[in-house]
Amino acid sequence: MIRKISRPATAHCTLAMYTGFLLSEPQAASCSRLAKVMNISHDSVNRFLYRESYTGQDLFNEAKGLLNLKGGTLSVDDSVLDKPYSQYMAFVGHFWSGKHHATVKGLNLITLYYTDPQGQHQPVNFRIYDKREGRTKNDYFQDMLAEVLEWGLQPAFVTGDSWYACVKNLKTVKNHRLEFVFALESNRLVSLEKGSWIPVRELEIPEDGLVVWLREFGRVKLFRTWLKDQPRHYAAFLADEAALTDFDRRAFAEQHDRHWQIEQYHRAIKQVCNIERFQVRGAQAIKNHLFSALYGFVHLQKMTAMDLIGNCYRLRHDLFNEVIAAFITGFMPGKDQLNPQY
Repeated sequence: MIRKISRPATAHCTLAMYTGFLLSEPQAASCSRLAKVMNISHDSVNRFLYRESYTGQDLFNEAKGLLNLKGGTLSVDDSVLDKPYSQYMAFVGHFWSGKHHATVKGLNLITLYYTDPQGQHQPVNFRIYDKREGRTKNDYFQDMLAEVLEWGLQPAFVTGDSWYACVKNLKTVKNHRLEFVFALESNRLVSLEKGSWIPVRELEIPEDGLVVWLREFGRVKLFRTWLKDQPRHYAAFLADEAALTDFDRRAFAEQHDRHWQIEQYHRAIKQVCNIERFQVRGAQAIKNHLFSALYGFVHLQKMTAMDLIGNCYRLRHDLFNEVIAAFITGFMPGKDQLNPQY
């Protein structure tokens, strides 16, 4: 949690400074680079990263001011932060990457991302996969879900990809009195009539979905989409099973589109927030670096909501306009000899 201090702080490096550096530095986001830019010691930056102990609740508290906490969609997903050349770095392991379509070396960041009914969206909780804890990503998801509900979030739907669609997760969401749309693997078994099980890939699924019995869970409505000629299957669950009939393609598409926000978030934190660019090795320092990057993303979303920037990519894009223009203006004089002459 964010520390409560008893006297005025004397630290030279703060969360605001470090976050601002991550959002603005185009290349080497390192402690030594920040120290040089801000004329502080390298140790000041290092001490900041090892001193603080930010948590998912700190992220939630920062994000909730922009959000309507009731009635939105809560999405879960994870992303691999590439660290192919790291040595002796905490949390680094080998994980399957959808970007590379292979197992790669890096850190696995798990996020809960909330989109409210008005379309505002922010990350509200996060975890770093730590194999030393002997837990799975599904265990982390169940803990994170319970936490955000305790903190006051009241989503209507939970969405996730097929990795998080195990029976235990689905029942956990149901027991929290929440509805969901989760992707399913094509070999998941469903039943149209008692005693007969069939993989979802073999079903003829109408455009507005098909109500079936999902093995070991209960009644859901199946939808099928296509991406690059590959079918994808989704299960929708409503607390009122009778309402499944009225849950049509449009309602499914709305939840599907809201889930896509978490994919855009993964791209933004890598391209804009420098989340992958760090050189510290200790567990606490890495946690604080990742939190700072997510904290920066939250504030970019706030700036976008206030129309200060068009989107989260504009800040970096426009940041160096005056510097570049000044350099070009200073470079041009005395170099007219190669210009076309009339």
